[in-house]
Amino acid sequence: MRIRATQSLLLISACAFASSVQAAQWTMATPYGDASFHTQNTKQFAKDVAETTDGELTITVHSGGSLVAHGEIKPSVRRGTIDAGEVFLSVLSNDNPIFEVDTLPGVAGSYDEAFALWQATRPMITELFAEEGLIPLYAVAWPSQGIYTSEPLTDPAQFEGLRVRAPNINTQRFVSNLGGSPTETEESDIPTAFSTGRVDAMITSSSTGNAMTAWDYVSDYTDANLWLPKNIVFISQRSFDRLDEETQSALMDAAARAEERGWEASREDNQMSLEALEENGIAVSTPNEEVSAALQRAGDALFEDWRSRADDEAEQALSDYREQVGREQAGRE
Repeated sequence: MRIRATQSLLLISACAFASSVQAAQWTMATPYGDASFHTQNTKQFAKDVAETTDGELTITVHSGGSLVAHGEIKPSVRRGTIDAGEVFLSVLSNDNPIFEVDTLPGVAGSYDEAFALWQATRPMITELFAEEGLIPLYAVAWPSQGIYTSEPLTDPAQFEGLRVRAPNINTQRFVSNLGGSPTETEESDIPTAFSTGRVDAMITSSSTGNAMTAWDYVSDYTDANLWLPKNIVFISQRSFDRLDEETQSALMDAAARAEERGWEASREDNQMSLEALEENGIAVSTPNEEVSAALQRAGDALFEDWRSRADDEAEQALSDYREQVGREQAGRE
């Protein structure tokens, strides 16, 4: 009897051990704080994964750059230090110009166009990620980018020597084209950058301005609708391959839901954030004719620089996007 009881206990222990081995626990890093709708969406994605896989896959999201600095997130996932990450897509522009196409003024000026641009460029981006052992899960746009200043922006000459927070290389080039002095500053460091005089202005979205309580250090927001950049969430191919097929399928389904939910959240957050800016004393306006012309010239120069660096595949992806948008516009007329 004691032998049988011992055998039963061993069998139960073995089953429990096998179950614990099968369950995967992933670590994910994002540079954005908990107040960001992107982070809220990412955490909901992780919750969905845990629920739909019955705990077979859990993802712990480390927000606000608390685990890995923004610039190290992609290398960390590639090395296998962490399993998943979220980054501002255009911070990867040194790897390939296709990653910065969504920060080119005039390319996509609405949510519908920004989503169409993502669909057109996604195959190339997926291929480039695959070469590094990575899988893109989903991407979500920020609201369109505008300019925060400490006085009304009425004259292009105001850009001369202006120290502007620019979170990626393309925005830095854009600021330089305007005559300003670009300064790279992470979102979490914005208040300190203003209080210490490292920056005088910033190019970012209504959402970031609201999350970072921009009214504490600037007075005006010029809603210039420069571009709608994206965040991208991705995972390690090796981590994915360790999952069984059912868990893999549940993960990808949750990612599809996160993408749809994220784009809708961005639209809603934009409207809410614009209202919050005004309620807290920031004057919200659109560029006047002179400023618009200066922004256009700076954007044209930025686009020509991009074309000089882009390969045929990137050019084709942009061409496909423009053809699609053209067909959709013709269909609405």
